[in-house]
Amino acid sequence: MVFSIIFLLFLLLGLFWLILTQPAHKSAAVLTRSGPVFLIALGSLLTFFRRGMIGIPLIVLGISWWRRTRSTEPAASSHGRKSTVRSATLEMELDHDTGEMDGRVLRGRLQGVRLTSLSEEEVLSLYREIRGDADSAALLESFLDRYFPRWRERVDPDSFSDEAGASGVKSMTRQEAYQILGLAPGASPEEIHQAWRRLIKGVHPDKGGSAFLTAKINAAKDILLN
Repeated sequence: MVFSIIFLLFLLLGLFWLILTQPAHKSAAVLTRSGPVFLIALGSLLTFFRRGMIGIPLIVLGISWWRRTRSTEPAASSHGRKSTVRSATLEMELDHDTGEMDGRVLRGRLQGVRLTSLSEEEVLSLYREIRGDADSAALLESFLDRYFPRWRERVDPDSFSDEAGASGVKSMTRQEAYQILGLAPGASPEEIHQAWRRLIKGVHPDKGGSAFLTAKINAAKDILLN
């Protein structure tokens, strides 16, 4: 019994360590996935040691939490499809199923680093370095707006990019349009419309999204349906 309690304490401390060392959006995902498992394990252990009055409610709570998490997961209609938007400095990916956004630095001192592995201060430092490139700055602003909503309070307003002036929309190729919508060349008009609708819901400015990404997605749809 004592050994089992010590094991559970170490498990709980490990869970807390994971939550504290991850970015906020990842911590929530860790807690959502691990919380039900921990409650069910703790309840089962207590029930095994004849503490069913406490253990059984914990098991029921854990199962209910797990079912609720499963019911709120997006339907896997897009089969893990991702959209890719590139600039001179960044490659940004948007997951169709979860709406999660991540990016990779293509050049400079942080070349190859994923944005989700950086702290807010590190992302802001990168932003200050690339803000002369309208497309790259607009992409990074989209990431900052999603994961660090108050970042603009820490940056000189005059340094914000002019999203309307970003150059990538007019020069977009059909290959880039397919990548932005996460489609293979030759996709049908219906597939293009479905991908566009799925993406635009997650990035529209009216819902706290990005005007730059919205323009990119709209342009990709227009190019492929032209």
